Amino acid sequence: MDEQRQVDPLRGCEPGGPRLLQLRSDRRLGHEWDDWDGNPLPNGGIFHEPPGLFFRLIGAWFLAVLLIVAAGLWLVSPRLAQLHQALPAILWTALALGAAAIAAWIALLALSLRIRRNLLPPRLVERGLLPRVMPLAERSGRWFGISRDRAGNAALRVYNGLAAARARPGGMSPDKLLVLLPRCLDKESMQGAMNISARYGVPMFVASRGRYAREMIARVKPRAVVAVACERDLVSGVHDVASKLPVLGSTLGLPDGPCKNTTADLQSLEEQIRTFLGLDAAPASTDSPR
Repeated sequence: MDEQRQVDPLRGCEPGGPRLLQLRSDRRLGHEWDDWDGNPLPNGGIFHEPPGLFFRLIGAWFLAVLLIVAAGLWLVSPRLAQLHQALPAILWTALALGAAAIAAWIALLALSLRIRRNLLPPRLVERGLLPRVMPLAERSGRWFGISRDRAGNAALRVYNGLAAARARPGGMSPDKLLVLLPRCLDKESMQGAMNISARYGVPMFVASRGRYAREMIARVKPRAVVAVACERDLVSGVHDVASKLPVLGSTLGLPDGPCKNTTADLQSLEEQIRTFLGLDAAPASTDSPR
């Protein structure tokens, strides 16, 4: 036996097959949150920004663009005059008209929101230009230390107000409406949203990614969508989808940060469903966890 031990001293210690070690997280961040530092969000991630913040931010963005264009035009005006004497004056006039058009558009948006009646066609508001401009508010907010979430919340308040004002009074049948929910909702919010969906007979889809939500819209082809998501995902989704069909967005609460145990404003969700169905304002809901 001593001889066997000397020949095979490591018997019983042979390495097994390869083992794959994994760290699985209960939080799966979307790409909109790549810059999150892991710290808790203010007020549990629930934002209530005034619509005026959006108008100030896009006003600052367009003002900065106009100043840059004006500075460039001032620098090249002598050269342009050599090509044609009237060319600088023509370009200055065009710039002034562009600035006036932007100011008029912002003013009409603000007035439409105030009187709850759209004064501009859909392609200049919720079905075209407005969704394209909403991300600019997020970018200009960085100049003033305003987070994407606050800027996006203000933009969505403007968008939702104008989109709801144009909803058809007669409404649509429930099967033509689609409710989109994120997979990160806590159990109470998920159950409450399911109850509301069942109450009105509206189809509901839980999307783990924005891409899947867009694929479901393309497959089901609804006449309108009510989406529940954080401000960042809603601004991105409205930008991509609103030109194709009417959309209303309801924001989340993020008490544990993004993409984990989020809470839905169930009263807002129900009101938006009723808006597209052509129903009166909903009674106070007892399902809402917020």
